[in-house]
Amino acid sequence: MQLIKTSSNSYREHPVWTKAAPSTDQADPFCCTTTWQFSFHEAFSPERRLLIEESSDSVIAFAEEIASPEKIYLTPIETNWFFGCPLLGRHAVELLSDAMVSIEQIYAPFFPRIIISGVRPDGELSRRLIRTFDNSFDLFLLSTGIQCAASLEGGVDGFLSRRSAHHRNKLKNALRRASEKGVHFERVSPASFEEADAAYSRMISVELASWKGIGQCGMAEPPAKQFYDVMLKRLTAAKEARVIFARQEDKDIGFIFGGLAGRIYRGQQFSYDDAWKNFSIGNLMQVEQIKWLCEDGVARYDMGPLNGPCMDYKSHWTEKEFEHQIWILERKK
Repeated sequence: MQLIKTSSNSYREHPVWTKAAPSTDQADPFCCTTTWQFSFHEAFSPERRLLIEESSDSVIAFAEEIASPEKIYLTPIETNWFFGCPLLGRHAVELLSDAMVSIEQIYAPFFPRIIISGVRPDGELSRRLIRTFDNSFDLFLLSTGIQCAASLEGGVDGFLSRRSAHHRNKLKNALRRASEKGVHFERVSPASFEEADAAYSRMISVELASWKGIGQCGMAEPPAKQFYDVMLKRLTAAKEARVIFARQEDKDIGFIFGGLAGRIYRGQQFSYDDAWKNFSIGNLMQVEQIKWLCEDGVARYDMGPLNGPCMDYKSHWTEKEFEHQIWILERKK
């Protein structure tokens, strides 16, 4: 089986990859998609060669990292957070095993270390990796993380029933206060790249007025600005973008942005004007997004990493936790 060296090819369709990403048992299905992986590649590391192989139901997708001729890595395409998994589909491990001959030919006389993220420690992928490679490779654990999510079963009422009474009361009071100030919400799902550009411009304007924009540490700064720009365009092309703006009179004061992978929604970014920091605009936008998703029959709301700075708020919104690990495969001498 030939391992293909390719570019990300901005909006090229990968039907097998698109089907496999949300259907496999992943901790973060959206971040396994081409939308996330190729957007990262274009914004953060366009110079890296991509090595992709597909079968009828599976795909393996890596990026090349050459520190020196003797120190070569094949990594997931997205390497800032390692949220996705480069092995997707029922036969991805077999696909990787078959590709080892091609990998050896490409990099001879050295053999690269292979980094695999998104490994569920209790999942079928971890068992297949051990069963397939334990005799010829040393398998090391590099790190562990937790992704969090909420079920949307039962619609908005079902979702809220799984939140604490204190949290529900806070939301009710925040909605009353915001309504008294004339705050309302606008749903945007761009239907063209022109509409995506217009929505993104509005998002960046809000971001610049937020504490992240003021501190120059948010999505208005490159390469994050390019990353979410191309991501929104990919989501637009697939009709999977979900953006909500909080508005007061004719001014945008907040936004929340994310996208779909099958029936799973993954939140990406939200911001609000720092002048509105005492009005729980972020919480209210979360509820508005959940209303929209429930109307569309979405099953799960993914909120990304639970561990890390400024992530404690997610525990109020989610009840599911998915452990995921990063493994490295190093061929035995």
